Amino acid sequence: MTRAKLATVWLDGCSGCHMSFLDIDERLLALAESIELVYSPLVDNKVFPDDVDVTLVEGSVSNQDDLDKIRHIRQRTRLLVSLGDCAVMGNVPALRNTIGGDAVLRRVYLAPDLTNPAIPTAGVPSLLPEVLPVHRVVKVDVFIPGCPPSAEVIFYAVGELLAGRQPDLTDKTRFGA
Repeated sequence: MTRAKLATVWLDGCSGCHMSFLDIDERLLALAESIELVYSPLVDNKVFPDDVDVTLVEGSVSNQDDLDKIRHIRQRTRLLVSLGDCAVMGNVPALRNTIGGDAVLRRVYLAPDLTNPAIPTAGVPSLLPEVLPVHRVVKVDVFIPGCPPSAEVIFYAVGELLAGRQPDLTDKTRFGA
């Protein structure tokens, strides 16, 4: 039996969705029989592969690296899933939109009580003018809301996708029914 290629990606967020994924607990063993985890913060692969069947994306698109990464991933993924409220609607990272990226950088890096106040430039991706949910940048096939979504909802949705079905989350999330 050919196993489906599954990837998970972490953009600008807290990693809570990945923690919920791990909370699937012993069901991960059953899931492992039908998938190959080809890319994730949970594995050591540094290059996103071609021809991924399902990618779960946690986090919002907040900087140039996030933008480049999600575009690259979308080109190589058959089904892209926005996992959690940051990916679905921007959530906490998007609070920055109310005051702007420059104001945030000044507050964090130029505070008067710092020893050497300076906004970093080397090795730091530039902030986008606005924090965006994933669907504002690339096509998303499935939305799984929640902060974070429960392990049960993630397990159900991944199982449905692997079976070739669109998951019906109507009565499984707070946005249902």
